[in-house]
Amino acid sequence: MKSFNTTGACIPNNHYMIDLKSRMIQIKAMIDAGEYLTINRARQYGKTTMLTALRNHLQEYGFVKTKNGK
Repeated sequence: MKSFNTTGACIPNNHYMIDLKSRMIQIKAMIDAGEYLTINRARQYGKTTMLTALRNHLQEYGFVKTKNGK
């Protein structure tokens, strides 16, 4: 059963959240173009969730490795 999360990163299978796929595609396009970007918002706006989702999305393309090297 999903719940609302008010602390830390949201986990899509556990928490209610918006679909970030379209944002991940836009950010990946910016990275591919060599552009800089910032994620700057107020407290509890989803910055950690966005960065976690971005890491997971970029792992699919081999841009990011996890601590265990995969």
